Amino acid sequence: MKSYVTIGLLILSNIFMTLAWYGHLKFKELKWFENAGLISIIFLSWGMALFEYFFQVPANRIGYEGNGGPFSLMQLKVIQEVITLVVFVIFSLLFFKNETLKWNHLVGFVFLVLAVYFIFKK
Repeated sequence: MKSYVTIGLLILSNIFMTLAWYGHLKFKELKWFENAGLISIIFLSWGMALFEYFFQVPANRIGYEGNGGPFSLMQLKVIQEVITLVVFVIFSLLFFKNETLKWNHLVGFVFLVLAVYFIFKK
């Protein structure tokens, strides 16, 4: 159960982080933000990133085996990186129509899956 909670919280945290890091690139298309300066966008992104921490920190505390969770520190980090990539790919394909997945991206994803395999191998 703790593994599902950890992964769910990591997914939520990465959604907020992706929005904070890359969502602002689409803000200029929104009427409210078309004239916003860089400092305004930084503070808005920082505010979104705050929500990332509301999910990331509990995910790591619940999931870490040192706190009774199911994952080692290395496993937590690799899970988080894979989730980050999956969330980013979905986000970029939905919101940035000019971005496409290419063969080399897919090869990279295969290597990430292999990284997960080797990190979890006993």
